[in-house]
Amino acid sequence: MAPNNIKSVSVVVPVYNSAGSLPELLQRLHAVLDSMGLDYEVLLVNDGSRDDSWACITQLAREDGRTQGINLMRNYGQHNAVLCGIRRARNDVVITLDDDLQHPPEEIPKLLNALTSDLDVVYATPKEERHGLFRDLASQITKMALRSAMGAAIARKVSAFRALRTELREAFADYRGTFVSIDVLLTWGTVRFASVEVRHDIRRLGVSNYTFRALVRHALNMMTGFSVLPLQIASMVGFVFTLFGFGVLAYVLGRLFILGASVPGFPFLASIIAIFSGAQLFSLGIIGEYLARMHFRLMDRPPYAVKSKTTITGS
Repeated sequence: MAPNNIKSVSVVVPVYNSAGSLPELLQRLHAVLDSMGLDYEVLLVNDGSRDDSWACITQLAREDGRTQGINLMRNYGQHNAVLCGIRRARNDVVITLDDDLQHPPEEIPKLLNALTSDLDVVYATPKEERHGLFRDLASQITKMALRSAMGAAIARKVSAFRALRTELREAFADYRGTFVSIDVLLTWGTVRFASVEVRHDIRRLGVSNYTFRALVRHALNMMTGFSVLPLQIASMVGFVFTLFGFGVLAYVLGRLFILGASVPGFPFLASIIAIFSGAQLFSLGIIGEYLARMHFRLMDRPPYAVKSKTTITGS
């Protein structure tokens, strides 16, 4: 039974080196969506996989016309691939989930049941994340950065497993930046977010492509690409060290007038210079990151490019 008068769903799955998990994923997706009586399509976006993922996608699309494959020219990143799928979705609601079976398709009804008429986006928040220590730490750093970029408390509960109304894509239809954060782009079209707890399974095949380093880099991209927080931090650092400089000056002058002697020693002077130089370089580095983002925007590079796609044969 279709919940909340939702009649049609597009499922978007970014695919990277997941030929081994795709058949089971599609089997479980079809079983769940068929049982709900929904009209649906499954969009598998191959993000420059180096294994047989595209051949597997082509075969799956041949077996069931409700499955479509989109083959990107190279690896652009998970969010870029999801953006591609969202822009090509034909149905009322889009569901996004990963290709590694850690997001159970059987939890989709929970998302759709939670997507009531007063909401536009529902996130599936894991009851217990099944990652390693460093991956969990990086995830928390990413969510902190995301909260800064989104400006919403829901940022701490976001995940790649989400349900959203397709009409939201109109808010970022003209976005062409190379640095993409789907969750930030969604805030351009709505503030009506919610979350629901779901099961999070253990990864049984392969290893995660989101390493600690990749997640931290994604967090930095979000902060410098969609938020002015780093610039505000740089300004605060400058202000604090300016006060510190006045404090040092007051100490030097006070010692001179009270004791009749200046502050002795090269180490003191060298330490002050090193502190101020470090603060200046920190601020310049942040400004440089923003200039780099402006440079890439001026280059007008697209967030993705499609190489080929499977033929729609009907349902």
